[in-house]
Amino acid sequence: MGKVPVIRVRYNGLFDFDGLYASVIEWAKSYNYMWHEKQFKHKVNPGGAELEIWWYVEKRVDEFIKYDIDMNVHIWDLHEVEVDISGKKKKLTNARIEIKIKGKVIGDQNEFSKGKGKLNKIFSGLYKEKVNPEEDHEGILHYRINNLQGVMKDYFDMQTKKNVYKGILGEN
Repeated sequence: MGKVPVIRVRYNGLFDFDGLYASVIEWAKSYNYMWHEKQFKHKVNPGGAELEIWWYVEKRVDEFIKYDIDMNVHIWDLHEVEVDISGKKKKLTNARIEIKIKGKVIGDQNEFSKGKGKLNKIFSGLYKEKVNPEEDHEGILHYRINNLQGVMKDYFDMQTKKNVYKGILGEN
């Protein structure tokens, strides 16, 4: 199975980091992905803090196929800013952020395909040839990652009102 091209989101300015975090988690839940935060590094620099975060989501499509998505979040020159929104004080983040989104389709996950016996090889081959014809899992994952990028861009108010991928996977 293969990898999907890396997609990036870059932004510089004021944003609500907690809201971004929540919107990405909500996206993962809505498509039945398991969410993991694999790494969190925080460095204090004279020009502002620096964060490196690794978010990871995974979804088992069937007993053979699994989708993995890595999101590497890098934030520079981070400053917490308190703003007044409709009479209420809220803490926002002023920073530069880059999010790299990488997807990978992992195939042949079933236990019988891992075995060395003749019967295991027959069942594994049968699945690949008959049960699961050349379905474009890389294409599906690529569109799913484009959708995730759209959620992030929408959050940063970088998204146009028209969605070019609307209807591709049977969604609105």
